[in-house]
Amino acid sequence: MFDELSQRFEDAVKNLRGQAAITEGNVEGALKQVRRALLEADVSLPVVKDFVDEVRRKAVGAEVVRGISPDQKFIQVVHEELVEVMGGENAPLAAGGTAETPSVVLMAGLQGAGKTTATAKLGLHLKEQGRKALLVGADVYRPAAIEQLRTLGGQIGVEVFSLGTEARPEAIAAAGIAKARAEGFDTVLVDTAGRLQIDASMMEEMVRIREACSPDEVLLVVDAMIGQEAAELTRAFHEQVGITGAVLTKLDGDSRGGAALSIRKVSGAPIKFIGTGEKVEALQPFHPERMASRILGMGDVLTLVEKAQKEVELADVTRMQQKLQEASFDFSDFVQQMRLIKRMGSLGGLMKMIPGMNKIDDGMLRQGEEQLGKIEAMISSMTATERENPDLLASTPSRRRRIAAGSGHSPAEVDKVLTDFQKMRGFMQQMTRGGGMPGMPGMGGMPGMGGFPGMGGGMPGMGAPAAAGRSRKAHKPPKKRKGFGQL
Repeated sequence: MFDELSQRFEDAVKNLRGQAAITEGNVEGALKQVRRALLEADVSLPVVKDFVDEVRRKAVGAEVVRGISPDQKFIQVVHEELVEVMGGENAPLAAGGTAETPSVVLMAGLQGAGKTTATAKLGLHLKEQGRKALLVGADVYRPAAIEQLRTLGGQIGVEVFSLGTEARPEAIAAAGIAKARAEGFDTVLVDTAGRLQIDASMMEEMVRIREACSPDEVLLVVDAMIGQEAAELTRAFHEQVGITGAVLTKLDGDSRGGAALSIRKVSGAPIKFIGTGEKVEALQPFHPERMASRILGMGDVLTLVEKAQKEVELADVTRMQQKLQEASFDFSDFVQQMRLIKRMGSLGGLMKMIPGMNKIDDGMLRQGEEQLGKIEAMISSMTATERENPDLLASTPSRRRRIAAGSGHSPAEVDKVLTDFQKMRGFMQQMTRGGGMPGMPGMGGMPGMGGFPGMGGGMPGMGAPAAAGRSRKAHKPPKKRKGFGQL
């Protein structure tokens, strides 16, 4: 989402490279680029003006210590101001309720913002935290809204309550809270109806629902695609209904990022969660500092680590570390790693969380994902013995021909995958022995880092791009090992 904005900020910094200090004269060119970047990202005009003024005030005359260049100091100032504009720090949900007094969260928003899905996502998030949530379907207007919530609730194992489409929304909310108290739920998430626009009747109904359930949180679900209008929408809801925070959805789409930079400044309400995909697992707490780092192309390692920790068992990490060190990593392990990556999100999304990887071409990332699919098809055509003993394939051309025919690829493509797989095993063995990132599968650690398709590790079927800064020769396994490299 922030690719264009990141590029603009990088262009702004170029104006200060080679300068001795940040002055009124040389900073104006950088600020002009920053202003243009924010406006093109659809950030609210008052926010842009205040942001640029604050950066100018803090940057001009700022002390530049030894070893820090003016352009690096400027980036620091911009980063700090981005964090401030987006709220300063993570704003968690109100403290959890109890079985006797459940916490109530009222979900509001315009139609099409993804409110019902966001309700289910939040239910799963709370479940993973050990809380017992009840989803309440109070959208009696949109066809099949309640059924959609029931379907999503069934997928995540969270109970859904509703009185149907004939009851009044405020009565459904009140009945849901009563059920929660009676049956020991500690949190109630009330999904309300959206509208095509802000109107008097919508606001009046929201006020009635709020009075009926006295919520601890009123979260406004905002579509990031509507840009700076998101901030005005949040302010309007806050003035008439009183919201405590926002959930920003569709951040994985083509939105330009203006909503994330405008909501807190214009409305005063913090962004509490962001939706990063269509899957029900794709919800993250919003951390302004991490988002600022991603906007400036610095990556987001903390979120990446959290994703990995969520998906990976410690026992699996230990086992994988051992196999990497012994170069006994096989095709079954490789498939397991690929599936882990898919559960964590898209290849492009994961790579851009890594510092310095934001410049990787999207076309190359798509090519990498397509290549992973081809490799998985080849591995699916192998027998269990062949997957667990890749060396068996080196001496048996007939096996390689059978795999090629079964996967719909040529024998040369299968040979290439086998050769690259052997190179990757040797490279990853050297990397783990050299002290890679412990605790994350694949890099002594992270799945495929140090061996991701085409990302410098030369994973099966992909060469290393120039941007990786390593030659293919660097990936050669130790000479004493024999196998696919001699095919």
